[in-house]
Amino acid sequence: MKSKTTLWQRLGLHNWFLKNSAVEEKEPPIPTPEKVYRYITDKFNESIEQLSFANRIVFYHEYIICLNPDDYQAFMANKQGLFGLVTQECVKAFYDLLAPYRDAGKTVEPSATKWVFRFVSHPEYARGDIGFIGKLLPGSEQRDENVRVTFIPRQTGIAETYDVSQDVLKGFTFYSEGYYEIPYVDALHDDEKRQSHASRSKLGRLETILPDKAFAGRKVEYVISDEEVIITGAGDAGEAPATFRVPSDWVDTPHLRIRYDRETSQFYLASFGEKTLLNEKEVVRSDINTTSWVEMPFNSKMLLNGIVGINLFKP
Repeated sequence: MKSKTTLWQRLGLHNWFLKNSAVEEKEPPIPTPEKVYRYITDKFNESIEQLSFANRIVFYHEYIICLNPDDYQAFMANKQGLFGLVTQECVKAFYDLLAPYRDAGKTVEPSATKWVFRFVSHPEYARGDIGFIGKLLPGSEQRDENVRVTFIPRQTGIAETYDVSQDVLKGFTFYSEGYYEIPYVDALHDDEKRQSHASRSKLGRLETILPDKAFAGRKVEYVISDEEVIITGAGDAGEAPATFRVPSDWVDTPHLRIRYDRETSQFYLASFGEKTLLNEKEVVRSDINTTSWVEMPFNSKMLLNGIVGINLFKP
């Protein structure tokens, strides 16, 4: 009668699991959430390196993580749903890892509409072992005769990759609580992303109607998206960012600084111009050595040099 070969005999790794009777081995530690998280994100990076070509970034969408049955049960004991949290953090990391490729002009498009994570076990995995199988299309049947399996034996800790037959994988146990599916949220195009980011980061809105004849009462708006903004006049030719340049000779250069405190969600104003009224009260003039900040609520009215009025509104 032909003896049945084990999974590791078919992989040629049988001797790696034979214990030396003269050596007492310590019980390997149970895989921690951090170890599983790092393992999955490492495999994501490896898939990009192995599958990408030309200008296109390609990556796995399904991740099958293989453990020893006792390790799986020990990991899940009193921690129901923990794998789900791990997968959520993995997907966040995936998007962060893909962002630089898109920013560099690479084509980052998914091959599927979802991320799938399966946590499985096999009795021939020894305690402390962890394995990985990746797929481009979640739930799809492998077309090739063999599938590629990455395995980390506890004795060496060094990852090894093998092509194995589909039949070898039939012994894996799949768990309902070990299956997680997360929709793929496609990133916006660069210009749409910038607009979306600006929309999310709007802190306030400045509005003024210019008295100068050249502008015939034209209304000018400025959206505040930075925590500090400088309001200056037409004579300021600088190119400093976060600057509201009012095209009027009645505005000093610079005239105001507006600061937003995220902790208190409050605006503050400091005046460097000749004269500033805030809600009909004169603001103490600041200089380069001392800056006097005044609280400024929404719907505040500023009057600069008795001529130019600027209002602060909600975004």
